[in-house]
Amino acid sequence: MKKTLGIIGGMGPAATCDLMEKIIALTRASCDQEHLHIITDCNTNIPDRTAAILRGGPDPVPELRKSAARLETAGAEVLCMPRNTAHHFYDQTAAAVGIPLLHMPRETARILRQAGVETAGVLATDGTVESGVYEKALAREGIGAVYPGREDQAQIMRLIYQGVKARAIPLTEIPVGEILTRLRGRGAEVFLLACTELPIAFAELGLTEGCLDPTRVLAFAAVKACGGETTADSPW
Repeated sequence: MKKTLGIIGGMGPAATCDLMEKIIALTRASCDQEHLHIITDCNTNIPDRTAAILRGGPDPVPELRKSAARLETAGAEVLCMPRNTAHHFYDQTAAAVGIPLLHMPRETARILRQAGVETAGVLATDGTVESGVYEKALAREGIGAVYPGREDQAQIMRLIYQGVKARAIPLTEIPVGEILTRLRGRGAEVFLLACTELPIAFAELGLTEGCLDPTRVLAFAAVKACGGETTADSPW
């Protein structure tokens, strides 16, 4: 019997929906009943994780823990959170419940190791970069990490916050191709879209080749953890 999945969502709402769509696409099912039972808490009250890490903004942990406990009470047996930066607060969140909480950066690093990748280019928010959650997860698997330079990182933040979250600028205003070329020149073999808005942006820009989507990795791991059958052998 399949386990019930709980999603700590709302960081942001579009990324939460993106995860659910990928879970559905990765689940081998011939009828509704063969899909996972999913409970989602789209908690938009969770304070901004990057602001908390970099600028001493409001602590997101109380709301993260509240969402985790709420989902467990509602019947979830496995939890996940489709937000890379939020994994800086993984231990405090996991401690609020007695059920497993999947760790997206670690799941992603394992997939890269299995593929024989030695160096990954990490595209993420300033908070994720500063927290080191991907650098630590990659190092556990013997994989190096390279990041955009200061100016390119500022452009990635504009893509995330102004391009996808706010839809205030066209995505094509950001020179993403040039940023990838510079990272490739520094040894990046693949690019981690390590912010849940980035897979959305890269899909719209048609720049998914050579990229690994941690949201898709998380969806794949969630289907497996809940006892579902996947439509693919890997999340690539």
